Amino acid sequence: MSNAALAGLVLLVIGDSHLATPNYLIGPLHDQLIEQGAEVHSIGVCGANAADWVTTSPGDCGRAERRGNEPAIKIQDGASTTPITELIEQGAPDAVVVVIGDTIAAYNNETFPRSWAYQQVSTLTRAIAETGVKCYWVGPGWSNNPGRFNKTNERVEEVSDFLAENVAPCTYIDSTQFAEPGDWRTIDGQHYTGSGYRQWGQAIAEFIVENPPK
Repeated sequence: MSNAALAGLVLLVIGDSHLATPNYLIGPLHDQLIEQGAEVHSIGVCGANAADWVTTSPGDCGRAERRGNEPAIKIQDGASTTPITELIEQGAPDAVVVVIGDTIAAYNNETFPRSWAYQQVSTLTRAIAETGVKCYWVGPGWSNNPGRFNKTNERVEEVSDFLAENVAPCTYIDSTQFAEPGDWRTIDGQHYTGSGYRQWGQAIAEFIVENPPK
């Protein structure tokens, strides 16, 4: 990536559990975007679905937040989302980066609930679109085993295809294109090791650099 390719841009990154622990994606993705010159505010709420970001919704298992070069702050009890319109009004970002794929995938369901997932996605994309802010939507990456979340690569592929068709006007970032199945090892079938998160964060940042919001 070229130096400071995102200089002067303000980016808001929101998502699920991949951003809700300081040594998960909220570390390397945030760092990579800052290295490219962006001003970055990242928030992750464990278990949060897309529509949960339209209102204040409680999280299942904690929240993490980072601003600029400050370390991530972890909140375990009483964690909740912050409405996207409030975040946009406060931070005036040039773009929002949504990292939500695994919570929409409903891995414990025998079949993918497309109607429910569409309602989740469209609720958030509509709220962002009404502000006029550009957005990116990062889909799920591969698993290396089902683990305790029952995440399978067949469902990942199905969900990724669904998101590619339904996140407009957000630009879809297809994480399955960044590695082969099994390349990024997980600790539980869903959350990656440090190496996996570093590679994922770099790939997302490179995509944004190559497809800047303005």
